[in-house]
Amino acid sequence: MGAKEIHMTTLDITAAPLPEADHRAQLRRAMIASTVGTTIEWYDFLLYSTVTGLVFGKLFFPKSDPLVGVLEAFAVYTVGFIARPIGAAIFGHYGDRIGRKAALIATLLLTGIATAAVGLVPTYSQVGIWGAVILTVIRFVQGIGVGGEWGGSVLLSMEWARTNKHRGFIASWPQFGAPAGLLLANIAVLVFSRISGDQFLVWGWRIPFLLSIVMIAIGLYIRLGIMETPTFRRIVAENRVERVPVLEVIKRQPRSIILAALARMAEQAPAYIYLAFVFAYGTQVIHQDRDFLLICLICAGVISLFTVPFAGYLSDRIGRKRMYLIGSVLTGLFGFVYFTMMNTAAPVLVFFAIVLSFVPHDLMYGPQAALIAECFTPRLRYSGSSIGYQLSSIISGGPAPLIATALFAATGSGYTIAFYILFCAIVSIIATSLMPDYTNKDISEEHDRP
Repeated sequence: MGAKEIHMTTLDITAAPLPEADHRAQLRRAMIASTVGTTIEWYDFLLYSTVTGLVFGKLFFPKSDPLVGVLEAFAVYTVGFIARPIGAAIFGHYGDRIGRKAALIATLLLTGIATAAVGLVPTYSQVGIWGAVILTVIRFVQGIGVGGEWGGSVLLSMEWARTNKHRGFIASWPQFGAPAGLLLANIAVLVFSRISGDQFLVWGWRIPFLLSIVMIAIGLYIRLGIMETPTFRRIVAENRVERVPVLEVIKRQPRSIILAALARMAEQAPAYIYLAFVFAYGTQVIHQDRDFLLICLICAGVISLFTVPFAGYLSDRIGRKRMYLIGSVLTGLFGFVYFTMMNTAAPVLVFFAIVLSFVPHDLMYGPQAALIAECFTPRLRYSGSSIGYQLSSIISGGPAPLIATALFAATGSGYTIAFYILFCAIVSIIATSLMPDYTNKDISEEHDRP
């Protein structure tokens, strides 16, 4: 039995186009499914980021100096980012072989179950170093799930679009899931911090992780009700499914993969400094209250709910690359403003530093999905866009809090971290300048990418 017959019989995929009204309804459902799904997945992943700086150093590395304990906790945190390209390759393969929908259901289950498991991990006082070992394994599994999520969510929305004029805006909605997930994660930590009080380090921090089980059920219900994308159905109908899409995209489009990874450095590294390292810096260096920092990040998340889709919309008007470059330049400059404001330790200035920190990031994050996905030919798009996107996790996102902590430990100055952010921005500016711009252009199968 050939590839086409396998797909047709197991997934009931048909290439027949839907009536306009039905197509619009499916587009709306796909956008909702992608956005809700990525919100849940990013809640899971970013919850870990938030709790790492607040809890894990104390509970899993209590014998270390406080700053060293934070370094050790962020080392475990980094494992999740190392796993993300592996997840991108695994689920990219199946997303290009059996469909976007099936891969997305699997990533949701994997990430959600791993996150709930974090809430059950015994601490150092209970099992010694084995607690950190278990935490590392779970973080790795969680990273694999998140690594496969992004590409499928973006394609699920973008490939239902019938017009070229709104791809940036449509593809930005899965990106909307990141600030929404950040918002929910920080609200959950804040609420259970208040409820548990002095018991937060005992049991309060666990509840937000265990709540992931409820969110999995919601996400599955939504994702099971959508159809496969027209683009993938056409590829199956034309019998153009690649046997090993991951190897094929590495062979055919290595330049696009590398540029996508490097273009993300200005978005990835500062983001995880601003949302994870900020807790270590804010509580231990400038002595701000934990709940105050959480409230600041919640406010930043609320603003991002608007700036991310708005940046995607603008990218359809002024061009994907131009929008992304504007965000990269502002990110490179804002690092110095950020630490100047933070170092005052004045609550008002700290508040504005944190709230404004994600605006330059969002100007990149909104158009980023379309910018990267458009570079890959449809039959290799899940694999190529996922690998390019997630490779940046190894070179920038994952190491960023670790590098920031190490730089501060070595120099005692936040400005060394600002120079690191500037370096990442320069790399992104160069890489983005070398990428093609497919804004409002045809990206059908006939136009294979170089």
